Amino acid sequence: MKSIELFAGAGGLGLGIERAGFDHSLVIERDRDACATVRYNLSRQRRGHSQWPLHETDVRYFDFSSFEDKVDLVSGGPPCQPFSIGGKHRGHNDSRDMFPEAARVVRTVRPGAFIFENVRGLLRRSFAKYFEYILLQLTYPEIAPVGDQNWTEHLSRLERHHTRGQYRGLHYRVAFRLLNAADYGVPQKRDRVVIVGFRSDIGEDWSFPTATHSEDALFFSQWVTGEYWDQHRVSRRNRSMITAQIAQRVMKMEEPAGVERWRTVRDAIANLPKPSTGTRETILNHRFQAGARVYTGHTGSSMDAPAKTLKAGDHGVPGGENMLALADGSVRYFTVRESARLQTFPDWFAFGNMNS
Repeated sequence: MKSIELFAGAGGLGLGIERAGFDHSLVIERDRDACATVRYNLSRQRRGHSQWPLHETDVRYFDFSSFEDKVDLVSGGPPCQPFSIGGKHRGHNDSRDMFPEAARVVRTVRPGAFIFENVRGLLRRSFAKYFEYILLQLTYPEIAPVGDQNWTEHLSRLERHHTRGQYRGLHYRVAFRLLNAADYGVPQKRDRVVIVGFRSDIGEDWSFPTATHSEDALFFSQWVTGEYWDQHRVSRRNRSMITAQIAQRVMKMEEPAGVERWRTVRDAIANLPKPSTGTRETILNHRFQAGARVYTGHTGSSMDAPAKTLKAGDHGVPGGENMLALADGSVRYFTVRESARLQTFPDWFAFGNMNS
């Protein structure tokens, strides 16, 4: 199966799509450092990764016409800054809004399916009308804006086609859902809106997968059976404290069936040594970074829960979201390797200045 990966970043989603059985026909990312990271890592692998056709360019200026009807899947995470709760909330007025470009690629390539993901802020009430616009663009990608038509005028056209029914041109059956990565075995609480579409001529019976992991199962293994602590050989004095709210919840709990427990920070990094403090790393990208501190709203992630959502920002290091709260009350930044593990990057994947 063939795929196109848009807004590839450092390649995390691309790796996942590849693992799911797709071969990338095209990978696009405009950021120089991200592309250098992808090239460096793929050149080190022996399983065909280096064959990714990576293009360091802006999606807006790429001609996708040669891929028409040749690709099974288009995937990607359009920049989230226009909709992020921690951003400037400019939505469609933000030049980084690439959902119109995602629709253009679908219109040009006509893939069998697409999958796009973005931050939960996309579902905020203030963006409700624009989110409807995004979904209808992806449902009827051939109904493109005409001339200088603005997005609200284009939305009205799309709504008329949608309510009229029996549209015979290119269209997709589109579904979306807000998913938490922790519910699927990722050791990080990361809520993402996932939008999936299948071309109308594909009779695929599909639904979003049922959660495989749960918070209840984690609490049960910690505070009812104690299996979690035994597995990690954590003495009683070094265990996280149970809160009154959790204790009340556990008292009424029966053993969750059919799901595994949420994976925690401890699950992800327990077998790593202490971070290096010198110039030599014993583990790739596992070096101590000084300067972590607690401040309002930024208190770090517990060792015995999934990490808080790891974030980046244009204001520098994003603070407490990327800190580990230790049992003695101190905090430190997650190392790059620990952060990579919390995002399920493989240990061979390197981060750093690949251009030097």
